[in-house]
Amino acid sequence: MRYQITGKQIDIGEALQTHVRAELGQVIEKYSQRPTDAQVVFSKSAHEHVCEATVHLSTGLTTTAKAKAVEIYAAFDAVTEKMDKQLRRYKRRLKNHHQERTTPVELFGAASYILAADAGQDDEEEPDSLAPVIVAEMETRIPSLSVGEAVMQMEIAGAPVLVFKNEKGGGLNVVYRRDDGNVGWIDPAVNG
Repeated sequence: MRYQITGKQIDIGEALQTHVRAELGQVIEKYSQRPTDAQVVFSKSAHEHVCEATVHLSTGLTTTAKAKAVEIYAAFDAVTEKMDKQLRRYKRRLKNHHQERTTPVELFGAASYILAADAGQDDEEEPDSLAPVIVAEMETRIPSLSVGEAVMQMEIAGAPVLVFKNEKGGGLNVVYRRDDGNVGWIDPAVNG
């Protein structure tokens, strides 16, 4: 497995890197036999250490976890526990999808934008311009998945929404977490 272990404005020592490789490697080994890659980022927020980890599984799915703790090792251990719980919950489904799929998940490039929130704007006040302010522009990837795999990807990534290319219909689809706790699925090809 390839690791990218970095610190934002903090020094990451060799002992912590070794600990990350060993512990994260054990968790991933339980659920995925093929090599994957992982990004682990440590940062500091006030008096707490923050650890964010993203692991790309050999099935093409991605799992993420984030935790805070006073000690840097405790923050990482909390992330490892969260990731272990996510993967354990989906272990059977991960293995079933992995056996059915003979090739890795296909990914398509797309542009992703972050728009500035209009924090100071009153609801009754007319905006100066209808063009939003773009804070960041980056490249993202859209996976080609079945609806079941898309829901599972959204769940293990902890995302509120996921855009994907439907393997059956070939069109862009969206799954999202509804306010009532259920999952919604938008398939424009059905009525298009």
